[in-house]
Amino acid sequence: MDIFNEIGPLKAFLRLKKIGFNSIGFVPTMGALHQGHISLIEASRTENSITVCSIFVNPAQFNNPADLAKYPRTLESDIVLLEKANCDILFCPETSQMYSSQSQVIFDFGKLDKMMEGHYRPGHFSGVALVVSKLLHIVSPDRAYFGQKDYQQFKIIEKLVTDLKFDVSLQCMPIKREPDGLAMSSR
Repeated sequence: MDIFNEIGPLKAFLRLKKIGFNSIGFVPTMGALHQGHISLIEASRTENSITVCSIFVNPAQFNNPADLAKYPRTLESDIVLLEKANCDILFCPETSQMYSSQSQVIFDFGKLDKMMEGHYRPGHFSGVALVVSKLLHIVSPDRAYFGQKDYQQFKIIEKLVTDLKFDVSLQCMPIKREPDGLAMSSR
């Protein structure tokens, strides 16, 4: 598995891969991977020549600094899981790569980001949309994979992709559950 921490080298590498008409599948994550994430990697591998996974704990989607500080960071074990799943490329940038300055971009999805989870986490989905738009621009995948567990988030990303005319097919994959029925989660 090739591992990139910087945007420029990743983009150059992927440009070369696209020359050979390889399709690129993309699985954006915040790490602390579990079988739900791995099922997205597996889906991407069956439909694409190359699978890219990103691990980036996005500060722009946390409105509570304490939540950001305690979010699990398990890069070493995540790398082991991705290698076992035969992921081709891992992009794990530092915050300074993704946000070289304080971003002033704010997304507003009307009612879609104000209800349910958005009601309790104002600004969360704007931060999600910001980082996903950056990641889609950087990776330029043919397909991007998301889990149904975060269905509201998927609908927001779907709206983002439609409104900004990203040339990517979004795949919403079934929820993976624990033996007791609870949806698998990094938290």
